[in-house]
Amino acid sequence: MTFDVIKPIRVFLSEDKQLFVALKNIFGYYPGNIFLYKLAFRHKSQAIELNNGSRVSNERLEYLGDAILSAVVADHLFKMFPYKDEGFLTEMRSRIVSRVQLNKLSQKMGIDTLITANTENNNVYRSMKGDAFEALIGAIYLDKGYNFTRQIIIEKIIKQHFDLQDLENNNTNYKSRIIEWSQREKRSVEFVILNEVGHGYNKQYVVDVLVDKISLGKGRDYSIKGAEQDAAMKALLQLETEKL
Repeated sequence: MTFDVIKPIRVFLSEDKQLFVALKNIFGYYPGNIFLYKLAFRHKSQAIELNNGSRVSNERLEYLGDAILSAVVADHLFKMFPYKDEGFLTEMRSRIVSRVQLNKLSQKMGIDTLITANTENNNVYRSMKGDAFEALIGAIYLDKGYNFTRQIIIEKIIKQHFDLQDLENNNTNYKSRIIEWSQREKRSVEFVILNEVGHGYNKQYVVDVLVDKISLGKGRDYSIKGAEQDAAMKALLQLETEKL
């Protein structure tokens, strides 16, 4: 009996059968060390406490996965756009690996349904889905090695979920756009944090965009960067409307 036959039999006899099958459906392969993947989906709110008092969750895998994902995306973009400068490549990479984008990818690919987290008392963990996505990349790397992980990222993530041509043409960095506009038009632009609403994982930031000291758009998000983007988008709409 070959390994290809033995592996599915072991999978279907395993207590982790559902996780094996889910990962096979998402990425097209059965994991080797399933413990790594179970850990990748364990949010810090459900960390396991060891005898020495330390708590184990997906945070270390998230750190590793973040580095691997960033390196693979940077390498892929470097080869895909041989005549583009560093600023362009950095911006493109940030659009692919941003927390907002990873949260969306996690949900789109069904990764978010595999997360173990404490959702009692209406706790909102705004980066939980993206964190698990990065932790999963870390688990794949430790389980299968760099070359295999690189192939998964390029074939199963970038090529299936991103149109690089469209991403290149669609500048969604509203903050950069309004700053470029201000420099071109010799206008002053300032981002001011007005308020913090809520607390803990529910805390949101309120940011105002001032153009020549005049408020043109207020944004709100769970991160300062997100609130700035929201405010900049509204300010650009206002500028287009008023033809300032």
